Amino acid sequence: MNSPAKKLPRGCVAKSRTRQINSSDRLIAVTLLFLLSVPLAAKGEFRAATFEADITIPVGHACMGGGVTDAKRIVDSLFAKGFVLLGAGEPIVVAALDWCQCNNDSYDRWRAGLAEAAGTRAERVMLATVHQHDAPICDLTAQRLLDQHGLTNWNCDPVFHEQAVQRTAAAVAHSLESTRRVTHIGTGQAKVEQLASNRRIVRPDGKISWERGSSSGDIFNAPDGEIDPWLKTISFWDGDQPLLAWSCYAIHPMSHYGKGDVSADFPGIARARRQQDDPKVLQIYFTGCAGDTTAGKYNTGLSTNRAVLAKRLYQGMTAAWQNTKRQPLSRIDYRVAKLNLPARDSYDFTVAAMQSTLANTNATRWKRNSAALGLSWHKRVAAGRPIDVPCIDLNRGETLFAILPAESFVGYQLAAQRLRPDSFVMVAGFGDGAPGYIPTDQCWRDGYADDYCWVQPMTESIMLDALTEAMGLKRKPR
Repeated sequence: MNSPAKKLPRGCVAKSRTRQINSSDRLIAVTLLFLLSVPLAAKGEFRAATFEADITIPVGHACMGGGVTDAKRIVDSLFAKGFVLLGAGEPIVVAALDWCQCNNDSYDRWRAGLAEAAGTRAERVMLATVHQHDAPICDLTAQRLLDQHGLTNWNCDPVFHEQAVQRTAAAVAHSLESTRRVTHIGTGQAKVEQLASNRRIVRPDGKISWERGSSSGDIFNAPDGEIDPWLKTISFWDGDQPLLAWSCYAIHPMSHYGKGDVSADFPGIARARRQQDDPKVLQIYFTGCAGDTTAGKYNTGLSTNRAVLAKRLYQGMTAAWQNTKRQPLSRIDYRVAKLNLPARDSYDFTVAAMQSTLANTNATRWKRNSAALGLSWHKRVAAGRPIDVPCIDLNRGETLFAILPAESFVGYQLAAQRLRPDSFVMVAGFGDGAPGYIPTDQCWRDGYADDYCWVQPMTESIMLDALTEAMGLKRKPR
């Protein structure tokens, strides 16, 4: 039975003339009403509707899944931003959340909620988080495991989680009142200077180190390492009028963090500046495959660095827009590859070891939360539930946008570009966050080791197989 909605905490107000909704049944009714009253795209015609909703966590909510200080104050708001695309079969929803991660059934709930609002299937919802750390990691299964030990809201607040989903879903439904024709697609890219650097560095003694963090500064004057220097932007247009744009760059989106100051960090600032440049064009930002790329070399963690990093990202976004070239949009295809990653099951990553850690009252909050996250992933793998790797294909492979799960390393983004060298390829990371870090095989060989990783080592071939299929190519026989 649906219970009456509780009063929403600060920050959970949709920005597209959204009315209060009291239940999922009401949302279904509202969605059906709009779908019946708004003409669908005619055959051969594409249309888009943009939406955004404020999904800022309330003060007291866990940040980074309980790994850092809980929210003490709201520095700036967290948003869900995206669009619904009509005219390519069932509607396609593309959305980016200013949250750290959505894992397992949290990710499933978001996709189901947005799909219901748009009148489509969850499989046709392309969802990713931007991955700011002064924002939530939500894993509803992990939280239920923590609840069994009396650790209420240690990972996330399920009530607020549902309110955020419902409010964003309502924004999606209401956006369908005012769809716009899409006749052209724009693509542009630009190099971003002095922003991203790889965690992997070679020390003066020749040993490989992974100690470059998001705010480590310039260790050993090491080079940037493996990064993707290009910020890419895809846009939809009605003739010569731009409607929306989504940009993507591979970097961990943190400057200073972890003290309870909720913020969309430097990507949020850069995105807001681009929005001010042309308020009629919705700006959406995705983080690329940035599991191993940070601002580390160019960021000492000082609060003053946030504005500096934001300016550099904004300059890249502006340059990519200036470099944008338009062409008629004639065809849209949509593919989803199924990805089955095996669970890490050695040493502290066995089910028994993680259950012991979860029950250990002397373990730190982050250790117990991490154990719950790992157990949540094990449950998923045991149930045989794959991760979706979706890809939207525009104009028969001329432009492709795909989302990989969790903290996929930048090598996978570069691999996608090599798979389709004649295409404009944009790959976001931080889809379903459940696996944690997903290193390339070479990174494992180079000694990468981190506890926030629940997949077995040397799974690159599995990742590439799914990516190959999503990009519209045949998987190689093995």
